[in-house]
Amino acid sequence: MKQNEIIQNTKPNICSAINPLMWNNSPQPVKRFPWNRAFENFVQLILDLVLAVVKYLSALVLTVSSLSEMSYCAHQRKLTIIPVSLLIGFVLAGVLNETSLELSPLLKDAEVPWHLIAIAILFTLIKLPGPYYPYWGRIFIPHIANGALVRTLWLMFLWYRRPKISGAELPNSLANGCILCLRNRPGQAA
Repeated sequence: MKQNEIIQNTKPNICSAINPLMWNNSPQPVKRFPWNRAFENFVQLILDLVLAVVKYLSALVLTVSSLSEMSYCAHQRKLTIIPVSLLIGFVLAGVLNETSLELSPLLKDAEVPWHLIAIAILFTLIKLPGPYYPYWGRIFIPHIANGALVRTLWLMFLWYRRPKISGAELPNSLANGCILCLRNRPGQAA
């Protein structure tokens, strides 16, 4: 290969970022090492770590900001409104969850609950400008968002605790769709 020759590669390659002279002089085991797969694994590891930090940090921020909003309501003597607005948010998040699952049945078998992440982002964006809403908005809207975020966190908790069963692991009667017919099926001994 000539030094002035241009190499066109459609797939991004981690090895192409290395000086060609240094790459050519490197030993064969270094050249055979799966650098692209190692880079993809590294990126996936970093994303998983960021997701874990965000998950626990968001629960802490939700708790602290909820206490702050409750103290504001206590200062304004409107504590009786908090349960109603929390309940509205709780129900609203449940409706959004069920609607998203009905609209896209593929979400039921997804590994990551993207619909719940989208619901959490939506209510976080509604909650963030809470102190800048007009008077009644400062009292109602953040607590509605808090109720929705609590419900979304609960749904995420349930999502990750659900059994991961594929069709290949199910017994024959379950794979055929008969859940209640495991006992006393006609033609079978009990």
